[in-house]
Amino acid sequence: MCSHYQGLKEQARYQKHFGVMPPPEPGKADLWPGYLGSFIRRPPPAALDGEAKPALQALNGLFGLVPHWSTDTKITKHTYNARVETVATKPSFRDAWRLGQRCIIPAEHFFEPDWRSGKAVPTCIGRADGSPMGLAGLWSSWKSDKGELVFSYTMLTINADEHPLMNQFHKPLDEKRMVVILSPERYLDWLAIQCQPMDFMQPYPADLLQASAPPAVNGALFQ
Repeated sequence: MCSHYQGLKEQARYQKHFGVMPPPEPGKADLWPGYLGSFIRRPPPAALDGEAKPALQALNGLFGLVPHWSTDTKITKHTYNARVETVATKPSFRDAWRLGQRCIIPAEHFFEPDWRSGKAVPTCIGRADGSPMGLAGLWSSWKSDKGELVFSYTMLTINADEHPLMNQFHKPLDEKRMVVILSPERYLDWLAIQCQPMDFMQPYPADLLQASAPPAVNGALFQ
């Protein structure tokens, strides 16, 4: 399961890869559940009062999905990943899944613990060619008791027991999981109304990924 990832910091890089401007007030680059990050969705039909709609819309939201029925945002500590095997039935996610509230989560890297040595070794995983990643996710909106509209999102995950790279992470007896990394040429397909979401729930090829030590930021490991 992925609870920590690095978002895109550079506006030009974000726009070039995803074809949309990032939110005007970007969230954090180092993201954990409950932190404010960005996600990309298909604009709602009434968003622009009949004007021509852009294909994509980038918004800020909490990392960890907050369903409409939640009483507060503390639930983000438990809803940052949605297992594809149960996403259609689990109360936290089933409405977003049923309503087709799919999104793309821009990421430079995500982080997982490598336990093969017997200790958790932080490991940074990204695309081997250095390009950003678009992760498959779901988004939701929630209204606080003060009337504030809060957006949030979660990453979809699939089994990775047989994945040559991602089966190296997490504790030896734990099920291996991985996020769903979308191919850039299929970003719009993933967000399309007629999308069959299960068609996208495939492991990303191991030879297109690279695992390394976390990068250093201000002299400390980014982990």
